[in-house]
Amino acid sequence: MLDWADLLDRNNPIEMEDLKHFNSMIKFMSYSLEWMETGRQPGTYRGAEESNVYQKRSYENMDWLPDLEAQLREENDINKKHLFMTREEKIILADILSSFSLRERQCCLLHKGQKKSMSDIGEGLGVSKSMVQQSIRLAKKKISDRIQKDS
Repeated sequence: MLDWADLLDRNNPIEMEDLKHFNSMIKFMSYSLEWMETGRQPGTYRGAEESNVYQKRSYENMDWLPDLEAQLREENDINKKHLFMTREEKIILADILSSFSLRERQCCLLHKGQKKSMSDIGEGLGVSKSMVQQSIRLAKKKISDRIQKDS
């Protein structure tokens, strides 16, 4: 495509119109290729993947998450605990999860939601087991702070 653009006569008005089309196609293809290679939209400083807007919506629809609040309480009797989350609880959970850092969210959801060991999580994320423990501890503290705030 670039070779064809170089061969065009820049003094001919018809070929100049073709050159505009070639340049437009080259620009569009370069933009698309960069997006596909990097996984990020070219020219943006902060991509959508770093924004919590989309994550917050998806957390409200998660039914596979364990009841983290009940794990912090002392009443862990299965007969007293309900096995579903109401809409209000999902909104509260989404608010709590959006307050977590990315590392806290990853560690907490992998450990509590998918029952992975802390050492497996550390290997998968490329961090130490103690970093995973610290992240989960901070996440639990944020949850307990939220429970105390709401009480």
